[in-house]
Amino acid sequence: MKILVINGPNLNMLGIREPGIYGKNTFADLLRLLEETALAEGLEVEQYQSNHEGDLVDKIQWAYGKVDGIVINPAAYTHTSVAILDALKAVSIPAVEVHISDVDSREPFRQISYAGMACVKTIKGQGLDGYRQAILYLKEHYGKDTV
Repeated sequence: MKILVINGPNLNMLGIREPGIYGKNTFADLLRLLEETALAEGLEVEQYQSNHEGDLVDKIQWAYGKVDGIVINPAAYTHTSVAILDALKAVSIPAVEVHISDVDSREPFRQISYAGMACVKTIKGQGLDGYRQAILYLKEHYGKDTV
């Protein structure tokens, strides 16, 4: 099973950006977690990060026919991007939305998730472990039989 992990704007600044909200783990720590999870679970995991909305849309479209699942943290685009929503709907790849912080306990504008409308599950407030949970969810519910 191949899973694409997509990270939106400012996630490359983990550990620097608002550690009181996002924690002290770095983006390198996240990449290491993804590699370790893939290895432990026998999966292929590809990571992509961009600060640009169109690049994220292009990567979602690129995934069509190439991956079995998507883990996406659209970051600020969660609350603004109909384009990312439409791209996820267009490719119809099972997707899990992840948020490091508990967006439900934050500013009112963060209560809207356009991307989440096209996702099979949302995981929030679990820190970096939310990514591992999302990968395991996709494996359990959408993994191909190996028998």
